[in-house]
Amino acid sequence: MATTFRAWLLLSAVGSLTLVSSAPAAIHTTKVKNSVDKCKPLVIAHRGASGYVPEHTLGAYALAITMGADYVEPDLVMTRDGHLVARHDNELGLTTDVATHPEFSDRFKTKTIDGHEMTGWFTEDFTLAEIKTLRAIERIPETRPGNARMNGIFQIPTFQEIINLVKSLEISQQRPIGLYPEIKHSTYFQGLNLPMEDLLVETFRKNGYIGSSAPVYIQSFEVNNLKYLKTITDLKLLQLYESNPSDQPFDQVVAETGLTYADMAMPDGLKEVAKYAAAVGPDKSYIIPRNQDNTLGEPTSFVQDAHAAGLKVHPYTFRAENTFLPTEFRSKDPSKAAIGDLYGELRAFIATGIDGLFSDQPDKAVAIRGNCMHS
Repeated sequence: MATTFRAWLLLSAVGSLTLVSSAPAAIHTTKVKNSVDKCKPLVIAHRGASGYVPEHTLGAYALAITMGADYVEPDLVMTRDGHLVARHDNELGLTTDVATHPEFSDRFKTKTIDGHEMTGWFTEDFTLAEIKTLRAIERIPETRPGNARMNGIFQIPTFQEIINLVKSLEISQQRPIGLYPEIKHSTYFQGLNLPMEDLLVETFRKNGYIGSSAPVYIQSFEVNNLKYLKTITDLKLLQLYESNPSDQPFDQVVAETGLTYADMAMPDGLKEVAKYAAAVGPDKSYIIPRNQDNTLGEPTSFVQDAHAAGLKVHPYTFRAENTFLPTEFRSKDPSKAAIGDLYGELRAFIATGIDGLFSDQPDKAVAIRGNCMHS
């Protein structure tokens, strides 16, 4: 009860974003050391506590931290004037109220992003000041109607605001809290002369996150940007894997290398990944595929192969709603919003030896893992 009340106070405090400065935190010169990674499995709050609060908002990140998450995960995209902001995609229509702003009607466009045609409003066509006039909405309101009740409460946070929130809550929570940003659409933004990699590393440096001991992972579905990051930072890197193994990282499509995620999931492929990354983030199906009836199948050797290559394994994404769960863990309630037995699915995957996991409901992962003392 106390945790719930404290979380509500935090949500109320950060709702308007007036209490979190966009300037670097005052303690940015202190080198941040990491004891977060002593926990196993690591609990990574996927887009914050996005099962309870609209994703990629300070409210979602704050709630995740009070629930005990070890890391919070912001997806990062760029504004027209070169600011890092947290959105799952650069298209704004699904997660903000931009459609209700007639002053931005001329920004409605059709673009090709990573080979896919998309229509909507895009972050790279907005300045940060314009982005700040928008409010977040729930991306999947049919599945998360409770979240949709908070539509219009939260602004779109900058990465610096997320860092400031994390550092503030480290004081009140009396424990280290990690940051786990994903660089979205790297090749696309590079083509717009809005590259994120150097800016991201410099932002971390200014805030005291330096070296492999910092509580940081930088993740990407692309390959070459991670290899470049390896040459400019010692912060930990994670290679993401798309759910369809036959897909290619988009930068590899552009380079016409033929490299697929399936290739990268083989023992030799994992050894190549280990040359630049500290960890891999596969879709759950690489570890335990589903049978034709949507029940869990037999575990693969992916975890063992990755460990043999020296890589940590952090699969995504664990969600409590029936629509996302294997058949045997679904509740009898047929509605999309019904909550099933996420604990059962978590137990099955933890038994494979994974080192961490991404979850929209981080409290459930923390509960099943048990207490983890941070020195």
